[in-house]
This record gives sequence, C-alpha cells and structure tokens, in this order.
Amino acid sequence: MIDVAAVARRFVVDVWNAGREESAYELVAEECPGLGGTGPAAVLAWHRDRRAAFPDLRYKLVDVVAAGDRVALRWRAAGTQAGQFGPVPPTGQVVSYSGATFLRFDAAGRIVDVWSVNELFQLLQQLGVEMLPPLTDAGA
Repeated sequence: MIDVAAVARRFVVDVWNAGREESAYELVAEECPGLGGTGPAAVLAWHRDRRAAFPDLRYKLVDVVAAGDRVALRWRAAGTQAGQFGPVPPTGQVVSYSGATFLRFDAAGRIVDVWSVNELFQLLQQLGVEMLPPLTDAGA
C-alpha cells in the first residue's frame, strides 16, 4: 500500500518549496486539474505563477491527515511579494497566511485532484489592497 501522506509531504517539500518541477511529473497524474488544463504541466503553471509573485514563498505543514486515497494538509505560508500578484504590482511586502489543501490519489499513488482554500483576503490586506463593497443605489 502506498503511503499517500508521505507522497503529499514530498509534493509540498519538492514542488511547492523547492521548485523541483521534475517531481511534479512523478507525483501528479495526467488527469489532475491545474491552471488552464490538466496534468503536471497545468499544476506547475499555478506554482510558477505564485513563485513569480513570491519567489521566496515557503510552506510549513501544520497538520497532515490521511484516510484511504485522500490527504488533508493544513499549512502556513510566508514570503515576500517581489512580482505581480493578480492586479497587485510588486510591493516588497512580507506576507504570512494559512490554508488547507486536499489531495486525492489514484491506485499508483499519483495525485489526481488538488483542491485548496486559503486566507486570500488576509494576504491581500497585508499587501495594502483596500477592498470596498460595491455601491448600491441605496448607498449612493
């Protein structure tokens, strides 16, 4: 039986933190959805985009829970915004935020699904983004 928790940890250490793209081709299945497509290249596209904005971004695993073919990761991340992040130009600001990622594995121990939630609002606030609710006719 494949230790999916160990594979999930390797995914974070190799791909998320070290940028070892070759590891994604070992760990991610062709049908895994990513940025603009499926497979390791699409999963890497998301990570390249994030690393372009936060080149020193590092993830620390807080909790790893595995059951059957699924793993839940709770993590903290920190890094410096040195590149464009969506509409936000580089600020040089150090950010720290939390999130959770849920992975599903196939019988060969490859990742077939990645789903993440994170404190994006908190991250944007740390970058100085001011978010206001839209005006309504009553509030105009």
